[in-house]
Amino acid sequence: IRNEMDDVPFFDIQLPYELAINIFQYLDRKELGRCAQVSKTWKVIAEDEVLWYRLCQQEGHLPESSISDYSCWKLIFQECRAKEHMLRTNWKNRKGAVSELEHIPDAVLCDVHSHDGVVIAGYTSGDVRVWDTRTWDYTAPFLESDYEEDEPGMQPYVSFVRINSSLAVAAYEDGFLNIWDLRTGRYPIHRFEHDARIQALALSQEDATVATASAFDVVMLRPNEEGYWQIAAEFEVQKLVDYLEIVPGTGRYPVAVATAGDLVYLLKAEDSARTLHYVYGQPVTCLDVSSNQAAFGVKSLGWVYEGNKILVYSLEAERCLSKLGNALGDFTCVNLRDSPPNLMVSGNMDRRVRIHDLRTDTIALSISAHQLGVSSVQMDDWKIVSGGEEGLVSVWDYRMNQKLWEVHSRHPVRHISFNCHRLITAHVPYERVVRNADLDNFVTHRRHRGLIQAYEFAVERLAFQSTVPICRSSCDTIPGYNYDLALAFPCDDI
Repeated sequence: IRNEMDDVPFFDIQLPYELAINIFQYLDRKELGRCAQVSKTWKVIAEDEVLWYRLCQQEGHLPESSISDYSCWKLIFQECRAKEHMLRTNWKNRKGAVSELEHIPDAVLCDVHSHDGVVIAGYTSGDVRVWDTRTWDYTAPFLESDYEEDEPGMQPYVSFVRINSSLAVAAYEDGFLNIWDLRTGRYPIHRFEHDARIQALALSQEDATVATASAFDVVMLRPNEEGYWQIAAEFEVQKLVDYLEIVPGTGRYPVAVATAGDLVYLLKAEDSARTLHYVYGQPVTCLDVSSNQAAFGVKSLGWVYEGNKILVYSLEAERCLSKLGNALGDFTCVNLRDSPPNLMVSGNMDRRVRIHDLRTDTIALSISAHQLGVSSVQMDDWKIVSGGEEGLVSVWDYRMNQKLWEVHSRHPVRHISFNCHRLITAHVPYERVVRNADLDNFVTHRRHRGLIQAYEFAVERLAFQSTVPICRSSCDTIPGYNYDLALAFPCDDI
């Protein structure tokens, strides 16, 4: 048998087994299945663990695993494919559970952010809360600040919140910044103070780098080798910063992109602020970055009206690669980082969601998605989830140009984040004023104080009528609301 496997019949020649494996690695799963029917020898090669392990890695299944973790990678691949199909079906049919995260009494929601199912929210009361929608057990459900406890109600509003796998950050109206380590406890590990209000906040999704913008200064913070936080870079800009993002994958020397009116800055540590883009009188309306590109919306003004566009810049070459769209409305949101390769999705005040093809600089799809302007949007390889100023969250299968389902709440959708089995949405009010404080109940909260919802579609881990695993406080016992989505939010598919 060994001689037969050492010399594999390959048409009219004999090949070594290793060379046959190298040839078979270029085949997909269907082609491997056909080859397995040719002969016993080819069946052994087509079911080799190396081939199926590579297929799992190529399709994104168990990316952190090694080949020795499982004994039958073909079976693992089939199970992953079945799970993927089930999740996609649940997304399309609105099958799963939804829970509305509990609110803080007498407080209005100010900002929400999430990372990998962990949600952070800041309120007008100065409170910052964290929920883990993946597990009941979480070390820091409530993040404490350093404000004096003898001054109740005197804490400033929370302006911005950000979170990644290890850090939570909150910026306050009085210019203070708190940084928490989620692995060590609920008290801040670092506190930084600006002289003026913080206008923008960014947190790296990969490491411990924080960027803030206050007045005409942009500051990058990160810990040194001993773990002490320090200023890694400081920049002076000409106008007040509107949007700020940290470029992923830059390693030891952080890089950020900031927009200030009609200026776009490229901010590299150990270098001065460099102007990436500037056209007088054409302000930037939205911003997103990937590891090598920046995309931002530009409002066209002046005598020669060219239409509002999205510009895509190369961060390495520092030049414009694409000018996309020609819309009458302002582009209000753009998502470059989470989009599939060579695609980008944007939202506009003209109520349309657009998919841009970066290879041809064309609009691949334009959907009339909302009653008012689009406020948040994200896409993957088959669907779009968009949120509007009217409070509507819509889910689309963009390959079929079909709306799958929608849900509505009172306030604009300011945050959307999803993966294959989970969706987080946040409705943040325009006004930060508490109404009907004497009638503090769920209905009042939903009308006036904002709403955060967590949807779970992985039904093999979560029964339809079970509680979505959300970290709750010991003093707040407001139950979660869980439904079959199709029953809770009936609507006609288009």
